[in-house]
Amino acid sequence: MRTIRAAAAGAVVMSLALAATACGGGSSTDGGGSNDSPKTLTYWASNQGASIEIDKKVLQPELDKFEKQTGIEVKLEVVPWSDLLNRILTATTSGQGPDVLNIGNTWSASLQATGALLPWDEANFAKIGGKDRFVESALGSTGAPGQDPAAVPLYSMAYALYYNKQIFADAGIAQPPATWAQLVADGKKIQAKGKQVLGAEGANVSENVHHAFVFAEQHGADFFTADGKPDFTSDGAVTAVKQYVDLMAKDKVIPQGNAEYAQNQSVSDFAKGKTAMLLWQSASANLKSQGMSEDQYGIAPVPVQSGTPGPGTQVNSMVAGINLAVFKNTDNLDGATKFVKFMTSDEEQKILNKAYSTIPPVASAQSDAAFSTPANAVLKDTLAKSAAALPQVADESQFETAVGTAVKELFADAAAGRPVTEESVKARLEKAQQQMPAK
Repeated sequence: MRTIRAAAAGAVVMSLALAATACGGGSSTDGGGSNDSPKTLTYWASNQGASIEIDKKVLQPELDKFEKQTGIEVKLEVVPWSDLLNRILTATTSGQGPDVLNIGNTWSASLQATGALLPWDEANFAKIGGKDRFVESALGSTGAPGQDPAAVPLYSMAYALYYNKQIFADAGIAQPPATWAQLVADGKKIQAKGKQVLGAEGANVSENVHHAFVFAEQHGADFFTADGKPDFTSDGAVTAVKQYVDLMAKDKVIPQGNAEYAQNQSVSDFAKGKTAMLLWQSASANLKSQGMSEDQYGIAPVPVQSGTPGPGTQVNSMVAGINLAVFKNTDNLDGATKFVKFMTSDEEQKILNKAYSTIPPVASAQSDAAFSTPANAVLKDTLAKSAAALPQVADESQFETAVGTAVKELFADAAAGRPVTEESVKARLEKAQQQMPAK
């Protein structure tokens, strides 16, 4: 999921076990969609670019193209990440929402549990060209295992390590770090030259939980048991969260001021040459919009504990991305299906993913040369070999809020000089687990 959103997106208190009422396009039907309004669609797009206006410039020509092909007018609203989840949840209960919408892929199982989204069964996938068009890693973040997907992959992303070539050269560093120990050692050389080492968004709940998840994977820990119950205080989970926060608290490679970052300030610091490294999802377009040219930075896989990235404890990214969902009670079901087919066509996948420096989740679209740049090669390789989906459970959104907030509080402790110990980490995670819905 694109982490441009502020922490407020995850702070909403959700009761996703409640049944959803009619949603989408003002439909009055109560069992499924209709075609009462065949000439219009409402589309909520997530804010993928550096601004909402940039998104409109990217999307509107494509929506005009769709209208010319089908005669269906698409009414576009680009929704900031800080508002998107709240808006979606309100729509699931009020019955007043869009026909088609973007959702962060980590929300798929939680929103699926509301019953508000159209299931993408075999018949619905056949209408857009078949399920086998999509890469397996992207399909892994479309809903709970064993159920029909609640959404269709639209943009795929992965975390990578972005590094400033000049700062590395000035510090005498020849290669980007492959392990966390190497990153910490390189940090001392960078600090000796008067530069900050690694940017982070310490107050961004979603960013925090993404990194906590990856560190947990590297320590062989899961935040949920096999039957979907929260398990936040295992030895592996505590070790993982402490290692991440210790990048500020102990190793001093994340600046203390980053504990307050929640609005992409770490990206801006990197683009301005203040920070040597950045962990981010598909950052190239964002960096370009802030004046940083591609020859100024390199891109490498996110570090692991030892060895090289891969499956299991060598995971170095969550499967990030945006999915396209349809409210199942839309009053233009046929039009909504046509729109999903259009947006996931090879042509549109190439246009949109080029604009956002993301990776097409449609396998055939990845053959375009634009997705074979050095930066995209790292992202594609990560998605194919060493990325894992966040837990696809109904309580995933609450998990993001609870654990992400715990990490935020631990960063605040580190910035204030309060000790971050195994006991304090476990206490924060225990508090987070107590905030989860009872099973």
